[in-house]
Amino acid sequence: MHLSKVEIFGFKSFANKTVVDFTRGITGIVGPNGCGKTNIVDAIRWSLGEQKSSTLRSDKMENVIFNGTRTKKPMGMAEVSLTIVNDRGILPTDFSEVTITRRIFRSGESEYLLNKNICRLKDITNLFMDTGMGTNAY
Repeated sequence: MHLSKVEIFGFKSFANKTVVDFTRGITGIVGPNGCGKTNIVDAIRWSLGEQKSSTLRSDKMENVIFNGTRTKKPMGMAEVSLTIVNDRGILPTDFSEVTITRRIFRSGESEYLLNKNICRLKDITNLFMDTGMGTNAY
């Protein structure tokens, strides 16, 4: 099992859709200060169900939505999708690839999707239970 792709849209500093592909082996995220490296990690943690906004360096959860700049308007929602390859069958599912998505709207409403089907946070946490992947993993 490994994380193969992160898709970020409207989350923190990522106004435009951004896709980060992770190949097998060791992947490093490098770049100058302020370019969004930590926001990628925050996006992964958030999509797995992180509920404490302070863990994401924010005072409230709605603040993870891109807030605009002088040249770009604020977004109405944020969305992060993680694609996990289940090649060793660690996840309790028949799918060889699983995509989980989390969305949050300015209203504060949040939704989770598992392979594009709306689900509960509990479904996501149950899927990753005992796998070493989740909001409490390192």
